[in-house]
Amino acid sequence: MLQLPDSPPRMKTLVSVDESYKLCRHLTAKYAKTFYLGTLLMSPAKRQAIWAIYAWCRRTDELVDGPASAITTPETLDLWEQHLEAMFAGHPKENYDVALVDAIQRFNLDIQPFRDMIAGQRMDLHRSRYQTFEELYLYCYRVAGTVGLMSTAVMEVDNTTNTAPWHQSKPLYIPTQEAIALGIANQLTNILRDVGEDARRGRIYIPLEDLARFNYTEQDFCNGVVDERWRSLMRFQIDRARQFYTEAEKGITHLAPDARWPVWAASMLYGQILDVIERNDYDVFSQRAYVPQWKKLRTLPIAWMRSQVL
Repeated sequence: MLQLPDSPPRMKTLVSVDESYKLCRHLTAKYAKTFYLGTLLMSPAKRQAIWAIYAWCRRTDELVDGPASAITTPETLDLWEQHLEAMFAGHPKENYDVALVDAIQRFNLDIQPFRDMIAGQRMDLHRSRYQTFEELYLYCYRVAGTVGLMSTAVMEVDNTTNTAPWHQSKPLYIPTQEAIALGIANQLTNILRDVGEDARRGRIYIPLEDLARFNYTEQDFCNGVVDERWRSLMRFQIDRARQFYTEAEKGITHLAPDARWPVWAASMLYGQILDVIERNDYDVFSQRAYVPQWKKLRTLPIAWMRSQVL
């Protein structure tokens, strides 16, 4: 009897581009409230692309920090990188991918920062301590500095400064290092805000050389000791993070005019978490630092003024 071939597997039907962007928006609003507020100041096309990028970053982070992280292996991340390559080839596999594929094509995104972020997740699979700040810096670049690079491609740079005849021979300045610095600043802020949560998971992201500098031990850290040694250590860490915010701010003026206000707002809003840590007397073990909504809203006009004059 003639045997008919088996039916080919049915292709998964994905949502439309608009529906995918809505999914990304909801994910951003749910998990990154401060960041989401800053995106609302962007033009529609740019804010959508940033939501798509955030959704991918969130899903990537969930592989090593989410509910199913216990079963994540290097092979899991290998498959995720193949998934990434498919998107850059224009082949979305999941509903969230549809928006990112569209953003990749609209803004000519580079795949390398995305690959570097996956490399950062690989570090989290086998490391729970960092001996030096140089080691931590590499981790921060991979998991957050890369976001600065992804975002800069969407924000675009200001090309009006090169229109004068005497400037046309100058190459367009792209604030790459400043974008990375903002990502590093944000990640250092995350680390200081999340000390208590990380301690309960057996992770220490503050460099061990810094603990030793202030005679503060890993045992003290795991026990949540808040004393003058800890306060001095935290002041040192906060000063370092603020130096990266300052470096990042120098690049905002080089962004396209419609991107300056949201970037100023995002930088200022996130940096205020450090202020809250200080007001909480550096106790990040038993309380989580957060910026109240009224203060976030009060910051927006100041960020707008800075975007106009700085």
